[in-house]
Amino acid sequence: MKALIEGQTGTWEIVIGLEVHAQVSSESKLFSGASTAFGAKPNTQVSLIDAAMPGMLPVINQHCVRQAIKTGLGINATVNLKSVFDRKNYFYPDLPQGYQISQYKHPIIGEGTLTIVSEEGEKEIGIERIHLEQDAGKSMHDQHPSKSFIDLNRSGVALMEIVSKPDMRSAGEAAAYIRKLRSIMRYLGTCDGNMQEGSLRCDVNVSVRKIGEELGTRCEIKNVNSIRFVQQAIDYESRRQVELLETGDSIDQETRLFDASTGQTRSMRSKEEAHDYRYFPDPDLLPLEFSQNYVDEIKAELPELPDHKRDRFIAEFGLSAEDADTLVEEKATAEFYEELSNGRDKKLAANWVITELFGALNKSGIGLRESKVDAHNLGSLIDLISDGTISGRIAKDVFGEIFESGGSANSIVERKGLRQISDSGQLTDLIDAVLSENQDKVTEFREGKDKLFGFFVGQVMKRSQGQANPKLVNELLKEKLAG
Repeated sequence: MKALIEGQTGTWEIVIGLEVHAQVSSESKLFSGASTAFGAKPNTQVSLIDAAMPGMLPVINQHCVRQAIKTGLGINATVNLKSVFDRKNYFYPDLPQGYQISQYKHPIIGEGTLTIVSEEGEKEIGIERIHLEQDAGKSMHDQHPSKSFIDLNRSGVALMEIVSKPDMRSAGEAAAYIRKLRSIMRYLGTCDGNMQEGSLRCDVNVSVRKIGEELGTRCEIKNVNSIRFVQQAIDYESRRQVELLETGDSIDQETRLFDASTGQTRSMRSKEEAHDYRYFPDPDLLPLEFSQNYVDEIKAELPELPDHKRDRFIAEFGLSAEDADTLVEEKATAEFYEELSNGRDKKLAANWVITELFGALNKSGIGLRESKVDAHNLGSLIDLISDGTISGRIAKDVFGEIFESGGSANSIVERKGLRQISDSGQLTDLIDAVLSENQDKVTEFREGKDKLFGFFVGQVMKRSQGQANPKLVNELLKEKLAG
């Protein structure tokens, strides 16, 4: 994760730029009405346009255009009121028309910025552009020993290619950038960000240089499909380049693949330049034009985004920056927390979500949506702590049962007889019994061994099976020991 690499000839800096391919959240494709549902049988979601049948003309999906504009607004980028679709010419078996409809010189979204927080601190990353393009199909090589099969279900699916500037300097910054970008798109509803389903993929551009020198020759690592793999690819590729340069070799500008089984990158082909693709405006599609009023209408519909929500949690709820960052990263978590904390102690609610709930989710390997814990039953548990019905320790046991089987905190407490003992007389009897059994320690305490106070509290809690009110136990013990 280090930003710098110490080599034999000096210190090297890593320079990283990312091209994120985000599948637009849309029920139909960019230029056809075919479905985009995930997991369908091969070649069951293919229109005549997607299969490039002669005479079939593309028709732009207005919803996908709105989604791209939303994303641009979400990263404070310039929305271009006029953009052009181009043909990017190259041959692959899973690209039946022999070109990809994309955007080149005139993208729908221009420059923007993204603020990230990583181990290196807070930093602004420049966005160069976002353009709309269609996805290709999928070649499958593992179905037959000597044949490849083509699935065109993804052919024509709308993608936003989000191109960063080469502003990142470590694998950690790259990971933070992807997480932040994914978080914003999930808040906006423009991409679900599910990397395991292929709806978010990364091309990683890596180069190295001595500090203060010009940019080095970059290599592009294609189609990395997890944040962890992005970090591993950057770490390996940067070390590989440093080792080559330090032995007097040069870096070939090329496209590489990341092998997750070995954690290494390997050469795929020489890197193409823009002229290799013979870009030209698509003659079947007019330039895409819309008014500023159209953009303003979309902007007015935007939800509260992570950075604004984070600042509000800190200012209005008194949360730490670290806790606020954790709670707003995922939209579902932020919504859960706001429902939970409504009318309750904000910091106590945050602590239960971050420490207990997240801890249990991580241990069980499930997500918030799959959990049996909802804002209502966790809120009821917090209420029982706040009104003194149960202690914090008992609450953790009750939470464990809610997490395993669901149900109401109140019913679990009543069924198991877990109500906190707050009756002074009952607690005084428990304290008297503990002090009577430990007269030697009482004498030591009164002679100045103050640390024994914790021992007495622990013994009372043990005798009460954790149900004694700790605050009241402390008060009564102080009175007894002072006598």
